Amino acid sequence: MQQKYYIFIGVLILAVLAGIFSYPSYFNKGVDFVNHKLSWTIPHFPEKQFVLGLDLQGGVSLVYQADLSTVADKSGAMSGLRDVIERRVNMFGVSEPVVQIQGTDRLTVELPGVTDVQQAIQMIGQTPYLEFDEQRTQAETDQILAKIKEVQDAQTAKQDITKIKDWQTALENPYFKPTELTGKYLTKAVVIFDPTTYKPQIQLQFNAEGDKIFADVTGRNIKKPLAIYLDGASIIDTNGDGKIDGQDLYAPTVENKITGGKAVITGDMSTTTANSIASRLNSGALPVKIGAPISQETVGPTLGSVSLQKSLMAGLYGLLAVVIFMVVFYRFPGLLASIALVIYVALTLAIFKLIPVTLTLAGIGGFILSIGMAVDANILIFARMKEEIKSGKGLAQSIEEGFKRAWPSIRDSNFNSLIVCAILFFVATSFIKGFAFTLALGIIVSLFSAIFITRIFLMVFVGKWAEKAKWLL
Repeated sequence: MQQKYYIFIGVLILAVLAGIFSYPSYFNKGVDFVNHKLSWTIPHFPEKQFVLGLDLQGGVSLVYQADLSTVADKSGAMSGLRDVIERRVNMFGVSEPVVQIQGTDRLTVELPGVTDVQQAIQMIGQTPYLEFDEQRTQAETDQILAKIKEVQDAQTAKQDITKIKDWQTALENPYFKPTELTGKYLTKAVVIFDPTTYKPQIQLQFNAEGDKIFADVTGRNIKKPLAIYLDGASIIDTNGDGKIDGQDLYAPTVENKITGGKAVITGDMSTTTANSIASRLNSGALPVKIGAPISQETVGPTLGSVSLQKSLMAGLYGLLAVVIFMVVFYRFPGLLASIALVIYVALTLAIFKLIPVTLTLAGIGGFILSIGMAVDANILIFARMKEEIKSGKGLAQSIEEGFKRAWPSIRDSNFNSLIVCAILFFVATSFIKGFAFTLALGIIVSLFSAIFITRIFLMVFVGKWAEKAKWLL
């Protein structure tokens, strides 16, 4: 019996801490009032904000389409693209960006708190694409040059160039073609200085896979030039204007097969230019090309704030409706279950902050749904308790038997719900993922609330007096 009260006190302390952690502003205002009146120095409770998604905070959503025409491992390239862009936007201080792959070649970038679309596009566009191109054969060069001339003649004659066979060939570089070596395999870029001329150079370090590819590329291009491009332009400032010009081409001749996974870029560039290039490469060289976004959407902060307020009110109304239902139909146990439900809400919100969970409208919808599901276990337990009491058993035994008999149904129903949540989380799109995650988390916490907290409350508050007032049950 003594242990029961210790557990009860522990639950109350946990509930109070979770509630203060979820909304510390009221507690901290009280601390300020006490400190002012009594000249005390009670510290504030640490404040941690909820992480809000794009639809609640406002921001920019961009959809990019990657060029996978020359990529064999499309899935790996898209994964690398996602990781690089995510690192890039993190460097700009964007809070909780969401970068996700859609289909096979599209990437969705959500930037909460960013309301300037052009700023967001520029932010993503600054991420460099590094590639190493090998020289084409003379036959390939002649074929592309002929196609370019054919297209130019058609344009001069104001003809439809799309009727020309393989007209897209005219868009290709007639002298160099991409190799399989791209920025996907780059681990770092550092500025070094030539020990003889003291001119700055850029040393590239590739990972193990990139080392093998670089050795293969250089091995088959001995005594041939190997062009190095950054964002489709040479990375060497040949005219000294401090800019990277599209017509500039840096194509050093490969003398020997290069192993060890390192390449050195030399040329007539300033230290400032070399540092800028190295910084851009370290911030993330894209494994595949992306152009301008094919779709863009802006959610204003005002609209996000309105959505948040309506969502909170919906949650509050839902909680009150469940509490009224439980008290009316189950009386005193329903009141205890409602208190446990309030504790459940505080615990779940605290966990949302701790993880943290990015809250979206769909995620809040999942949480509100879990509030209703949280009392489902209590209803099963109380129904079994009622059956035991009607059979003539004592109150304490009825409570114990009610929990035992209800547990299999509670376990199976919630386990099935968790399976559905797992399927939604791993298969569905981002908005549904948020719904599935918050619902699953709510189900897990609700099991703790119903099986543990409600049971402790019943054991503490339902004593011998209840035997004489069973109408309250």
